[in-house]
Amino acid sequence: MFCSALFYRKYLISAVVMKYQAVLAHRMMPAFRVVYNKHTLTLEDLSTLDDQNWLNDQVMNMYGELIMESAQHKVHFFNSFFHRQLMTKGYEGVKRWTKKVDLFSKALLLIPIHLEIHWCLVTADTAGKRIHLYDSQGIVFKEAAENVLRYIHTEAKERKQTAFQNGWKIIPQQTNENDCGVFVLEYCRCLALGKPLQFSQGDMPTVRKRIYRELCECKLQD
Repeated sequence: MFCSALFYRKYLISAVVMKYQAVLAHRMMPAFRVVYNKHTLTLEDLSTLDDQNWLNDQVMNMYGELIMESAQHKVHFFNSFFHRQLMTKGYEGVKRWTKKVDLFSKALLLIPIHLEIHWCLVTADTAGKRIHLYDSQGIVFKEAAENVLRYIHTEAKERKQTAFQNGWKIIPQQTNENDCGVFVLEYCRCLALGKPLQFSQGDMPTVRKRIYRELCECKLQD
């Protein structure tokens, strides 16, 4: 009799616990989000800054927005999907991407290139008419720079900017390092804010943590 009562009591307690666990499992818990303009970052996005993880497009694009704000919009950061769209659909596929942007009034154009498992950066110095390629692994993706050059020529023609239709040169640059996505963001940050490119592989853990804080605070640090 005692054993039966004890068993029944344990059964009731177990049933209550299971019911409580089920409620918790189905309850919508508020998820952590960082929202800035049209960008939203989740903890999963921010986790791409941990250890040796590859950065995703969401982190790249929101940080690019912060760079433009910090540089007082003297530079233009292209969405990381821009080059992919340019390669697959040509100029017509990206023609409207800069409908509200006067590219040739900017001092610097920043074009992150995402090639499956690798990031690199193409920049266009509008005053000097120079296109630079920044690749942390030293793999010169000249085709990416040539795609950007063709785009600029076509954009200049469409906007009737005759001064920018010729005279451009491609200048590749290599540094032979890793953490390609983090390097791209640090290239962009330094170039946009006029800071020297004085960082190396050993700085990457610190740079990752700083970028994480800046994204959460929606503002670049000095």
